[in-house]
Amino acid sequence: MGIFTRVRDIISSNINSMLDKAEDPEKLVKVMIREMEDTLIEIKANCASGMATKKKIKRDIEMALDLAKNWDTKAQLAINKGREDLAREALMEKRRHVERAELQEDELEQAKTLVTQCQSDIMQLEDKLSAAREKQRVLVQRHTNANTKKKAQQQIRRYDTSDALERFDNFQQRIDRMEADAELVNYGRKSTLADQFKELETDDEIEQELEAMKAKKNS
Repeated sequence: MGIFTRVRDIISSNINSMLDKAEDPEKLVKVMIREMEDTLIEIKANCASGMATKKKIKRDIEMALDLAKNWDTKAQLAINKGREDLAREALMEKRRHVERAELQEDELEQAKTLVTQCQSDIMQLEDKLSAAREKQRVLVQRHTNANTKKKAQQQIRRYDTSDALERFDNFQQRIDRMEADAELVNYGRKSTLADQFKELETDDEIEQELEAMKAKKNS
């Protein structure tokens, strides 16, 4: 397949449609990017060659026109000196160089067309390559996110089992038992002498408050 045929195929391709139909989109987009990069290198080389050819043809045309001008000057000189034979020869040389310049003008136009086409193809290929690279970035990100989600779901399923829940319940029961033991540490303990006197003091305070309320009522 020729370089320009490949370029036309790449430019006219629908990347999204191709990836949607692919069994392995990531692999396909890598292949597409590699092909675009290789084609871009080749088309740039062709463009550089065309630009060099265009410059050479321009130089050849200028040289041919300079020679034609020089022979025209010589023909005029021969006429002035009465040498029509030499003037005729000079004009024939002049015509030869003019005709050569005219032929090269056609070659120059072809070279210009080729360079313009190559430059246009390069721009379109660059755009296509940028789109493919962006698509690759999105696919890689999606692949990474999918793997992360998969690992998270595996962890969830790992802990969302009867064994795991049973271990959690056993642990919670152990905590409940420890809390109950802590509550029973002082349960049923006999009052100390100080506690008993404190209870008597509390009783006296209550009796005094009660008597005060009764006295206030009867007054």
